[in-house]
Amino acid sequence: MAPTPLTRQVAARILDYIRDERADAGTRLVERTLAEHLRVSRSPVRNALRLLEDTGVVAPAERGGYTVVRTGEQLDDVALEETSDDETLYLLIAADRLDGKLPDRVTESALARQYNLSPADLNRTLRRISAEGWIERLPGYGWEFQPALTSERAYADSYRYRLIIEPAAILEPTFVLDRRAIEEVRAQQQKLADGAIYEVGNAELFALNRAFHEAIMECSANTFLIEGLRRIDNLRRLIEYRRSLERDRALIRCREHVEIADLLLAGRRGDAAERMREHLSTVGEEKVADSALR
Repeated sequence: MAPTPLTRQVAARILDYIRDERADAGTRLVERTLAEHLRVSRSPVRNALRLLEDTGVVAPAERGGYTVVRTGEQLDDVALEETSDDETLYLLIAADRLDGKLPDRVTESALARQYNLSPADLNRTLRRISAEGWIERLPGYGWEFQPALTSERAYADSYRYRLIIEPAAILEPTFVLDRRAIEEVRAQQQKLADGAIYEVGNAELFALNRAFHEAIMECSANTFLIEGLRRIDNLRRLIEYRRSLERDRALIRCREHVEIADLLLAGRRGDAAERMREHLSTVGEEKVADSALR
């Protein structure tokens, strides 16, 4: 997904941490330690580390987590911002894939010719798409797009699936509220509700809304529920880019997110679960109805 402003901010602070600690190449970065040092939850730290992996600052460690790759002056030219051209290209490839204009397997040379790209531009976009999980590098040569929702029935079923698991997750006996994480995603949704909804693109809006729902799901501590939601979110990513609600209606849904977060923070899990059910039912009906009219 497109890095959110929070992800970029946390990534910049991790860069400062690497500089301040004078970390050598190979130094292991522990997610929990970084979260405690930066006073944020582990979720934005995890996303920031993925962004830094894309920029070549860190690399996956053999036993999990990440290790430092670039240090000192090598960090000076690290760019965490995304240009409008990058976003346009990304959305164009997403649309072409959804419309069946791109085959399941592609080569870099074919993509470069089709979109008139330099190797650097193409590589940057493929890294982002790969990090989001809808394309994978093939052994030796080429890339393969991963499955995505394309049919009306599958799209509607994805919301029915979420309607089953998300309210239920809030009522799981293993549910333990991660107050810091919920406060963070609540703040993001409040910012959208306060007007930022009209300033973000569809990809960033999807990322912020996905972060909200997955932060709540992670509180359930149920691995199967957590992975189930992540998987369906990966599958519906592309179709959501073109089916985002009109901003005035999306504004209402962001306010509902804030209400759900407030109920959770107040310890009213039963009410939060019911509000989540109402929210998913309404937004699912709206999006499926909108797609049928297009």
